[in-house]
Amino acid sequence: MFDLIRAAIPVFILSLLIEWAAYRYLSHDHDGPHEHYGYGTRDTLTSLSMGVGNVLINLLWKGVVVAIYAALYSLTPLRLPQDAWWVWVLLFLADDYAYYWYHRVSHEVRLFWASHVVHHSSQHYNLSTALRQTWVPMTALPFWLILPLLGFAPWMVLLAQAWNLLYQFFVHTERVGRLPAPIEYVFNTPSHHRAHHGSNDVYLDRNYGGILIVWDRLHRTFQPETEPVRYGLVHNIDTHRPVQVAFHEFAALWRDVRTARNWRDRLHYLTRPPGWHPER
Repeated sequence: MFDLIRAAIPVFILSLLIEWAAYRYLSHDHDGPHEHYGYGTRDTLTSLSMGVGNVLINLLWKGVVVAIYAALYSLTPLRLPQDAWWVWVLLFLADDYAYYWYHRVSHEVRLFWASHVVHHSSQHYNLSTALRQTWVPMTALPFWLILPLLGFAPWMVLLAQAWNLLYQFFVHTERVGRLPAPIEYVFNTPSHHRAHHGSNDVYLDRNYGGILIVWDRLHRTFQPETEPVRYGLVHNIDTHRPVQVAFHEFAALWRDVRTARNWRDRLHYLTRPPGWHPER
């Protein structure tokens, strides 16, 4: 997985430079400029810092993930052939569906949101935003454990996770409007993912798909881009300090759990959606 990601780093950098130049020198007719249009220096540096931190943490964490996948793969009697085209189709669908549920739970359960909120903390929306990743990647582990148990080799699961991540890098842009209708119907596109990053009421908790948007259509979590998107959080944190960006929601969650009146409320703070509070 990391070989693929490392190989893509020059592509990431080149894409960032091209998009920055496009914002600076070319006109844009999607929704028109807004307060956080294009790139902001401090915002971009924060996103890059979060991305570097994520990669460094994953250098260690992925070793744990590989060991767990390998252990599960050794326990199951199931083995899917690694050279059959239909297995790769199944892997593509299984990985993307696992991502859908990981992403959805990361929005609907506060403990998981505390990790994922990092990715939504920028009020800009450009390719650097794609690199603004969590420093607590452990929350993703449960959602892919079924794949090695079903007989997918661990290296195949890691490869599928990598191509899903690479695809999603390119949907983080305002430079691309709506694509042809068949593509918009099946795939996650820049338009769909812009809506996902919106803090407008109409966009909250919508469009969780990684590569495919059909899961959102199936589970009724789809929302097209219908109004100008206001990027960021419902309550923005207004900081560019990477450590605060990485852990601010964990700190807020701990304060709520520590001051809760009873164990039931403590559990609900962890497992209910962000913004939940007990009735007074």
